[in-house]
Amino acid sequence: LRRLPVAKNDSEIDKIKQKGKAKEIEEAWGTRLANITTAVSEVDAEYYRALAGNPNQVMLFSNVIDLDSYKYTPPKGNLVSSPNIYLAGTFWPGSPMEEAARWVIERILPTLVKSFEHIQFNILGKGSDRVLKDIDQDNVNVLGEVDSVLPYICHADIILVPLKFESGTRFKILEAGACSKAVVSTTLGAEGIPVVNGKHIMIADRSDVFSEAILQLLKDQKLRDQLGQNLHKLIRENYSLTNLENEGRFILNSVAEQNR
Repeated sequence: LRRLPVAKNDSEIDKIKQKGKAKEIEEAWGTRLANITTAVSEVDAEYYRALAGNPNQVMLFSNVIDLDSYKYTPPKGNLVSSPNIYLAGTFWPGSPMEEAARWVIERILPTLVKSFEHIQFNILGKGSDRVLKDIDQDNVNVLGEVDSVLPYICHADIILVPLKFESGTRFKILEAGACSKAVVSTTLGAEGIPVVNGKHIMIADRSDVFSEAILQLLKDQKLRDQLGQNLHKLIRENYSLTNLENEGRFILNSVAEQNR
C-alpha cells in the first residue's frame, strides 16, 4: 500500500489496493495465530502490536551487521573513481529499487553533473542490469550482481538510499555505517533506524533538496567524514551481532516460559 503515492494510473492503483488488502489479511491472521511475532524495527513492531491479540507477543529481532566483515578496505575496482555516488539493492520490474534508481538518474543526476561533470553513479545489485538495461549514460554504471560490494561501498563518496516505498530496516544504511560512509536518504529510506538528520545522515524527500544535500557533502570532506563517524558509532552501539544475540535470547526465553 505504500506504493500508492507513486502509482502511475488507476489500473495500477487498483492492483496495489487488491494486493495490499490480501497482505493485510494475511498479516492479521498470521499474527493472531502465532505465539511470538518478531519485527525488525519498532516501526514494524507497532504495526503488528495493533494486530496481535496480545501486544506483548510482538518482539524485536533486528536486522544487524557483522562489523568485523567490514574492517578491511579492499583496493578500488576499475569502475570506482571520484567523485561517485552509490546505490545498491535487489531489483525487479516495478521494485522500490527501480523506482529509486530512475528517480536519481532522471531528477538528481542532471543537477549534480552541472557542478561535477565527471561524477559517476554506481548501481549494484541482483537484477539491476536487467531492469535498467535501457540506461545508456556515460556517468551511470549499472553493474548487476557483484561478488562483493566492499570495493564499491568503501570507495564511494556518498551512499544513497532514495526509497519512495518499502518496509523493514535498511541494510544499506547499516552497511554504510559499518564503513563509516556519509548517507543521503529519504525519510522512508531511514525508517526504523534512530538517525538524526544532519548528525548521522542527511534526509531529503524532494529532488531539489536531495540534490543539494549530495552537493553539500561532495564539497565538504570534513562533513562527510563526521557523518560517517557518527553513523558508525550509532550502528556499532545498536546493530551489532551482540544486540541480536540478546534479542534472540529474550525471544527464546519467552517461548520457554509460555510452554512451561
